[in-house]
Amino acid sequence: MLKDDQKIGAVMVVGSGIAGIQASLDLANSGMKVYLVENGISIGGVMAQLDKTFPTNDCSACILSPKLVEVGRHPNVEILTRRTVESVEGEPGKFKVKMTSAPRYVNLDKCTGCGDCAKVCPVNVKAEFNGNLSERQAIYRHFPQAIPSGFAIDKLGTSPCKANCPTHISVQGYVALIAKGKFKEALKLIKQDNPFPIVCGRVCNHPCETACMRGKVDAPIDIMHLKRFVADLDLNNETRYLPEKKENKGKKVAVVGAGPSGLTCAYYLAIEGYDVDVFEALPVAGGWMAVGIPEYRLPKDVLNAEIQVIKDLGVKIHLNTRVGKDIPFDKLKKDYNAVFIGCGTMKSSKLNIPGEDMQGVVHGVDYLMKVNLGEKVKLGDKVAVIGGGNVAMDAVRVAVRTGSKEVFILYRRTRAEMPASPEEIEEALEEGIEMKFLVAPKRVVGKDGKVTGIECTRMELGEPDASGRRRPVEIKGSEFIVECDAVVPAIGQEADLSFITKESGIAINKWKNLDYDPVTYATNVAGIFTGGDVSTGPQTVVKAVYSGKEAAKSIDRYLQGMDMKAGREKDWTKDLADKADVSNVPKVPREKYPHMKPEDRVTNFKEVGIGFSEAQAIAEAMRCLNCGICSECYQCVEACIAKAIDHDMKPKEEVIEVGAVIASPGFEIFDARLRGEYGYGIYKNVISAIQFERILSASGPFFGHVQRISDGKEPKKIAFIQCVGSRDVSCDNSWCSSVCCMYATKEAIIGKEHAKGLEPTIFYMDIRAHGKDFDRFVNRAKEEYGIRYIRSMPSTIKELQQTNNLLIKYVNQDGTLTEEEFDMVVLSVGLMPPKEAKKLAASIGIELEEHGFCKTSLENPVQTSRPGVFVCGAFGGPKDIPETVMEASAAAACAEGLLASRRGTMITPPELPEEKDLRGQGVRTGVFVCHCGINIGGVVNVPEVRDYAATLPTVVYSADNLFTCSQDTAVKMAEVIKEKNLTRVVVASCSPRTHEGLFQENCEKAGLNRYLFEMANIRDQDSWVHMNEPEKATQKAKDLLRMAVAKAQYLKPLKPGQLAVNHHALVIGGGLAGITAALSLANQGFASFIVEKEERLGGNYNHLYKTLEGLDTKAHLKKLLETVYNNPLITVVTSAKIKKIEGFIGNYKTTVEAKDGEKVFEHGVVLVATGAYENKPKEYLYGQNDKVKTQRELEKLIYEKDPKLAGVKNVVMIQCVGSRDKERPYCSRYCCSEAVKNALELKAADPSRDITIIYRDIRTFAFKEDYYKKAREANIKFVVYEEDRKPQVVASGDKVEVKVFDPILNGQVTLPADIVALSVGVVPNPENMVIGQMLKVPTNQDGFFLEAHVKLRPVDFATDGVFMCGMAHSPKFSDESVTQANAAVSRACTILTLDYIEAEGKTAYVNKERCSACGLCEINCPYSAIAVDANEGCAVVNTVLCKGCGVCTASCRMNAVDLNGFNNEEVLAQIYNINN
Repeated sequence: MLKDDQKIGAVMVVGSGIAGIQASLDLANSGMKVYLVENGISIGGVMAQLDKTFPTNDCSACILSPKLVEVGRHPNVEILTRRTVESVEGEPGKFKVKMTSAPRYVNLDKCTGCGDCAKVCPVNVKAEFNGNLSERQAIYRHFPQAIPSGFAIDKLGTSPCKANCPTHISVQGYVALIAKGKFKEALKLIKQDNPFPIVCGRVCNHPCETACMRGKVDAPIDIMHLKRFVADLDLNNETRYLPEKKENKGKKVAVVGAGPSGLTCAYYLAIEGYDVDVFEALPVAGGWMAVGIPEYRLPKDVLNAEIQVIKDLGVKIHLNTRVGKDIPFDKLKKDYNAVFIGCGTMKSSKLNIPGEDMQGVVHGVDYLMKVNLGEKVKLGDKVAVIGGGNVAMDAVRVAVRTGSKEVFILYRRTRAEMPASPEEIEEALEEGIEMKFLVAPKRVVGKDGKVTGIECTRMELGEPDASGRRRPVEIKGSEFIVECDAVVPAIGQEADLSFITKESGIAINKWKNLDYDPVTYATNVAGIFTGGDVSTGPQTVVKAVYSGKEAAKSIDRYLQGMDMKAGREKDWTKDLADKADVSNVPKVPREKYPHMKPEDRVTNFKEVGIGFSEAQAIAEAMRCLNCGICSECYQCVEACIAKAIDHDMKPKEEVIEVGAVIASPGFEIFDARLRGEYGYGIYKNVISAIQFERILSASGPFFGHVQRISDGKEPKKIAFIQCVGSRDVSCDNSWCSSVCCMYATKEAIIGKEHAKGLEPTIFYMDIRAHGKDFDRFVNRAKEEYGIRYIRSMPSTIKELQQTNNLLIKYVNQDGTLTEEEFDMVVLSVGLMPPKEAKKLAASIGIELEEHGFCKTSLENPVQTSRPGVFVCGAFGGPKDIPETVMEASAAAACAEGLLASRRGTMITPPELPEEKDLRGQGVRTGVFVCHCGINIGGVVNVPEVRDYAATLPTVVYSADNLFTCSQDTAVKMAEVIKEKNLTRVVVASCSPRTHEGLFQENCEKAGLNRYLFEMANIRDQDSWVHMNEPEKATQKAKDLLRMAVAKAQYLKPLKPGQLAVNHHALVIGGGLAGITAALSLANQGFASFIVEKEERLGGNYNHLYKTLEGLDTKAHLKKLLETVYNNPLITVVTSAKIKKIEGFIGNYKTTVEAKDGEKVFEHGVVLVATGAYENKPKEYLYGQNDKVKTQRELEKLIYEKDPKLAGVKNVVMIQCVGSRDKERPYCSRYCCSEAVKNALELKAADPSRDITIIYRDIRTFAFKEDYYKKAREANIKFVVYEEDRKPQVVASGDKVEVKVFDPILNGQVTLPADIVALSVGVVPNPENMVIGQMLKVPTNQDGFFLEAHVKLRPVDFATDGVFMCGMAHSPKFSDESVTQANAAVSRACTILTLDYIEAEGKTAYVNKERCSACGLCEINCPYSAIAVDANEGCAVVNTVLCKGCGVCTASCRMNAVDLNGFNNEEVLAQIYNINN
């Protein structure tokens, strides 16, 4: 076991949804270093995709964005995106975590988040953040408020076309640019890797097309001809591309041969700043491109245009200069710093058969060269061309054009083995050329030394040879003679290396090619390089180009003294983006490439290919599948002023040491396509709930307008179908996803608010509104919004072809069948384990439970199977946001407890710039007006408000922003404050409740006092309430802004005081939550006082025997109590009553009346764990008949094995007794599970027992659903009842019966009962109100304590320093109480770990001259912050206690009390200006 000083004071949080964010903030704010690891590009998780949150309908982005910014700015949270955990080694307190860092391709230290890169990106892909309802670019960020705010690039790997291209051009890049009409940009991209796109666009063998993924769908993209389309821009002086040259390096390079490799090498060397001389033996430049390829394929003016670009770069080409004859090779070596040999293979290979020297035998290379150089060559009428390559095709087609009447090919294999490009073969056949296959020449036949024919032999194909083609084998005795006037052998070429002397030392191999290094193209002699056919043998133009380009790189490195090989080797067959499933990609026919008609072209040398039109080129380019996602067009690189783009980023491995790990990877959404009967993915108007969430969102694909996918029309009838992928054994998802019923209700309500005429219907099995205020929310949906709920699961959905409407078939409760038509269907998809769950579990070393979620401890829901590794959020099982946030804080508390001794050892204190001294400066106001997507901008004319702001007095800067709360706007705000020397900042946006602190912090980071900030709420107070009055809303926004600016000029910099912190805690209540909280505090080294009013600790946990999941609660409680009483940091006071609580955050004093007298405890924080009570029922004969019992009483009989149960055969359980009624309209959460637990125990003891559970909705959420399933399998019966038809319990003598209306049987049934078990609800502690008044914290309408925020602050009170846990908050299970107790401790530790905290700055102050010392302010102050001082003769404010509520100011009859930030001068300025 590690010693404390060996532990690491850092925690790794894996997963950055709201769980990961909350855990990170709690840890960092308690003195821990945090590494927040995220597999994606930004944090926020699914919550960032939501529109609103239930049951308050708060804007999800609005409440989340301050959290995002806080964690993004926190000096002790290091956000690591695109990371994958590979392994966790070590022990609790000291783990070594190995991770893989996937490249982001954007340097976050440089990226400003401006978005210029995305504007120029030509690649559109489905935006998964928007549920694939819209598109985004390959470079992107998910949403404007994203943290990190920098962009990222998605790459699936190297696109196959790029990998298969010999020059490895970004083929997908220039195709994407063509699709967008960016032709010049496409040409520039091509010429980065190939100076001969005009040539290659005509004569390339286009291996890129053979690799094209589109070929798996229909036909490959016509890449070659797309290249030609843009390359022809180089023919025009106005549109041609001339690359920029670097500064001259003062060194010279000689190039031997002006073919494609030599000219390419010269091109790139010239760009790098070298002086290049090219020596060519021929009278023309271009090598084989000029003298080997006929004009009908490659016109001379086209080739010369590309060569002219090379000349214009300063390359000197010396024609008719043969190295070795006109200039010695040794002289080149001497006079130049480096030499490149690229002389090609210009000699014909011989047939080596008898008669080859006869007149009429003209070798293909020589023949084509003569014709291309303008010589008239007459072959005769009948010509035999031997060979199957491109030279043979060119020769045979040239022969036709020079007048030969009967021209044919002799080839020793079949057409399938011909190496010529398919297009060339096809065009030759179109021109009437005959091809004789499986024929090989044996001798040339002649007369008088002239050719008259050729003797051939028949062949057959044998086994494959080294080339992969089947080897031709001669058929003995099959000789025959073919008559002809000329024979043109075109079987190969070889190099003329006679200019290279032995003395040069350059190695020549057995194939008479130069030996070279395949990476650097260096020969064995230093400074001598090679490329093209002279090194490889006859190859294609594009391969020669690649070799020239690579040799140029090597020469540049060589001349700079650098390692020529470093970082250049790459296996292009790896990491290909060729794994995509293209089975569902719709077919789009390939654009037909236009040619001259065969009859028009055979008589001349005009170019055969006519070329694509612009429309054809764009259409063909748009067929690209973008299989690599990023096309590597590099437009983003050029657009990025900050130079943040780096396409050369590589995956990296990282090792980080931490003391604990928290796993919070979240969840996946169920793939609704697996429920094929609903037509998801087939019918456009069947969508998932997350897609509908994005439709509702102001930042979504339709900016909040509810519309159908098929036609964009606003729907009238929408059906929500519950339990899609939940509670469904057909797809192995037996669990309940816990949130679907509520989010469907929320979406139905918000949908009606967006589309007034909407008629939502929710199909459900059980409405599981088991959370705090959830039932009220559902009732509101029914009563206020008229949302229809139907208890039924639709069996099928059919699309109506003409309207795209959807016909739903479902069974009513009485068994009748209904078909109903809807405009749209939303599937409430369930929550699944994250797709990486198995890998993550293996990497971290934790176990998963049977469904694939994280396995956790029954005693502590955030403890995994591995000590030191904790879990939070939906990875531990489906749950809502509040439970997720609680678990996050609980996991943080457990990690802090493990590492408490190392707290503060790895942190970086926050740093703020020195505050501006504003003395002597006038008021200079900057105004920022927020669009808030369309939440404000869709109603208010924001640009008009912005322009109006610029006209107001003191305003020197005004701007509008899409989201002012985003990180890039925060950076911009700080810059503007400095650049414009602002002394006041006004933001017109949404609620100060959620965002004021964020904007104040922006001011502080720019050196401006945070209290010189003012906010105008033009969302809650304007755009929302006037959403149908845009003109009036705009005018009101101006008024609100004018008021804020007027007030701001009178604001003063305030200096909040500091409060010392007492490091003890008070825990009110000694139930399970209170005990857990005290132990958790002790683990972190903090002493606590447990005050319990009962004689013993344990609370409701004393009455529990076993949880549904099987935890022995008696043994658990016993162990907890032993630990509590043996812990020196915990003081327990039982049979106690709190008389008085005084003080404030960090400094409380509580007076307690105990058995042994009055005690006074001083402490820094308060944890309220007052618990709740089981309701005492007044119905169903309870207390009148001993056969009617509560579930708690039944549990005692079961587990204490009471003999009374032996004769019990019929048991009826009634749910929702004292819950979900008018008096208590809330769900008690645990009742259904307790009923199922007891029923299963009774059945296990006696399977013959008849057990019936009468329920309204069975609410066995999450994994508790499995027990409900077991109950049904055990033949436990379930009968549903409605609230207005409650069951009746009737006693007749010693017998009891339960009568209930069964909707399935459509009649009343009578059930005999030996025991009637009532599932009794919970009621809040009646002392909550008194405790609340002492602490100045509120309770809700039900009497439970009211949290600061239902979603994101579920254990905090609005009053600082006071926290809640357990059933003081709301009804909950015991394990949830444990979680919430740990969560409350985590939140409390953010205070207890500090020595000082900052008080409120906006406090009251007293004008002594006016004060009459009447004491009214003292009486009214809820915080005891103001009191009359007899010595002073006036009231005095304790600024440490003051919360700035303004009660004293409002109640003072003498106008003697005023409030900083809201003083008379400031308020009157607002009133005065509003009337101007």
